[in-house]
Amino acid sequence: MSIQEKIIEQIEKYEMIIIHRHQRPDPDAIGSQCGLATIIRESFPDKKVFQVGSKANGLAWIAEEQEIEDKEYEKALVIVVDTANTPRVDDSRYTKGKMLIKIDHHPNDDAFGDLSWVVPGASSTSELVYDLTEASHGKMQLSKKAARMLYAGIVGDTGRFMYDATTPHTMRVAAGLMETGFDAAEINRQLDDIAPAVARLSAYVWENMQITEHNAAYIVLTTDILEKFELGDAGTAGIVPLLGKVSTVKCWTIFVQQKDGSYRLRIRSKKPIINELAKEYGGGGHPLASGAMIKDDSSIKEFVDKLDQIAAGDIGEDNDK
Repeated sequence: MSIQEKIIEQIEKYEMIIIHRHQRPDPDAIGSQCGLATIIRESFPDKKVFQVGSKANGLAWIAEEQEIEDKEYEKALVIVVDTANTPRVDDSRYTKGKMLIKIDHHPNDDAFGDLSWVVPGASSTSELVYDLTEASHGKMQLSKKAARMLYAGIVGDTGRFMYDATTPHTMRVAAGLMETGFDAAEINRQLDDIAPAVARLSAYVWENMQITEHNAAYIVLTTDILEKFELGDAGTAGIVPLLGKVSTVKCWTIFVQQKDGSYRLRIRSKKPIINELAKEYGGGGHPLASGAMIKDDSSIKEFVDKLDQIAAGDIGEDNDK
């Protein structure tokens, strides 16, 4: 029996199913979580299915979370999607169910769950949810509503099909989703639109970004800067790709100061591998898209120096690609 068949077997077995995703969700986290919840809910009307987590700023147009009481976990199957490690799971109650399943496409550095289906080569967890539905041989049905959510997740995690993880299979999945009839162009516009405040911040980033000797780029966004543009941490997601649009830049980092003085690091790359660097700073993620944290600005220079070394090809670059 394949891992997909084992997961489907458990979905069929449990009457209560609760689906979690990672903190600070992106479109793939919301799309895979709520897309899977919708598929199960519509395929098995007698089951109780919930999608939980903190409010996702700016992504309510994909789907919204639900609030449930602790007692609902007593006889529940819990599924955690798009979450590489346990500290990142949104809502700590994920351990309180009868069974735990992990579905993810990040490197499996933290293998958790009674069942675990992790495919690091997949473009997104939303792609995996589609594959799971296909593997059910008709037991799980894909509606236009669910397809819209999964498509948003795939488009978000592939950067509009621009990133290396976009495969021929990814495009076939996208086509299969589009065949349900939702407005794909509307999803693309939603993901491409930015608020006026983000547009102004973008101009600041272009003007103030720094490029190192070996073409690593970075920008430091303090709380004072974010307040000036009337944005918080969540509002910076739209500017993450900007530094990589410069033709000479190989890898880059957005330093976003938090209220306690620490910095959240959004680390991206065109080819040099950067997730090992992220791990040095308590983070992780994909080889070309990772995140980390530093406690204050005293570590910024050290991090930038290491990022510059990666850009120089001294460490981390995948020369086989």
